[in-house]
Amino acid sequence: MLSAAPLVVRPEFAVRTVSCRADHIRWSAPDVRDDHRMVLVRSGRFRRSADGIDVDLDPTVGYLGAPGQEERFAHPAGGDVCTSVNFTAGFWEGRTDRTTVYVDARVDMAHRRLLAAAGDGDVDYALTEELLRLIAAAARLTPGRSRPADQALASAAREAINQGAPEAVGLVPLAGLLQVSPYRLSRVFSREMGVSLTRYRNRVRVGQVMERLERGERGLAGLAADLGFSDQAHLTRTVREHLGHTPTALRRLLDPRPRH
Repeated sequence: MLSAAPLVVRPEFAVRTVSCRADHIRWSAPDVRDDHRMVLVRSGRFRRSADGIDVDLDPTVGYLGAPGQEERFAHPAGGDVCTSVNFTAGFWEGRTDRTTVYVDARVDMAHRRLLAAAGDGDVDYALTEELLRLIAAAARLTPGRSRPADQALASAAREAINQGAPEAVGLVPLAGLLQVSPYRLSRVFSREMGVSLTRYRNRVRVGQVMERLERGERGLAGLAADLGFSDQAHLTRTVREHLGHTPTALRRLLDPRPRH
């Protein structure tokens, strides 16, 4: 079951929350869309097939769609919640012929700021600028085509890290879980995702930091321990490396209250 709740609708763009409570392994019937769109996953995961490419989507990987694309979806893991941004061809002057978007920590933060701006009331300036920043940032991070076996290995590694599998505590045990050598896992993942396993794992943890800060968490030492950082200083260094901001600054940036 698919439902869409509009957050903002303008002639040039629309931002919607899309929730799917489906649970089916098989692909849906083909559908051809007539709009430009970007879809980012907030929670859950699902699969998309378009232009002969099958992609596993989760909060670290979204997609860009273009008019005329035939796409199908599968939801083997149950439901999911996404942000769908639809926009006209003239809204954004950039172009990309790729469809998969790696959602690094900066794109993740831009996504969160867009959602916060949707409740501020200043749609025609503040929200529009956040949206343009998000699209531009996401479009720069679009991986190319790959071999199915390598894509499957990278997807399995992503899933283990995102789901907090015990073996994801280190590269060697993760490779053992996936039944490949550490060398092959490291090499394939870097080629598929455009970032190392180390950076990807830290990107996931930085996303968890943002989520906890959005919920009002104050104790950074406890947060660092919960997320597997060696100490609070390690957490702060990692957040600054990925976002250019300290956790304290992030609290202000992610504050949903109006910004002047």
